[in-house]
Amino acid sequence: MNRIKEVLKEKGIKQNWLAEQLGKSYNMVNSYSKNRRQPSIEDLYRIANIIDVDITQLLTNNKNFKEPLFKYKENEIDINNIASNLYTIITTP
Repeated sequence: MNRIKEVLKEKGIKQNWLAEQLGKSYNMVNSYSKNRRQPSIEDLYRIANIIDVDITQLLTNNKNFKEPLFKYKENEIDINNIASNLYTIITTP
């Protein structure tokens, strides 16, 4: 489950605009927003960058989650670190 719809609403961003920025169809972004489909980790990262939020805000409503989901150097993403942190977020009550 993701919080794309809630975060877009909080930021006043339309799904059409996000679809254009991602190079995806409106229907695909709408599917993400309604949790009918889940974006890839890469697309979640892109969405977070486009709408200027930490990726954790797209995955959890726990505002006290302080540790970044991943650490990266310019244009380098540690996919194992992302997967490990996603697992922690998803499995933590």
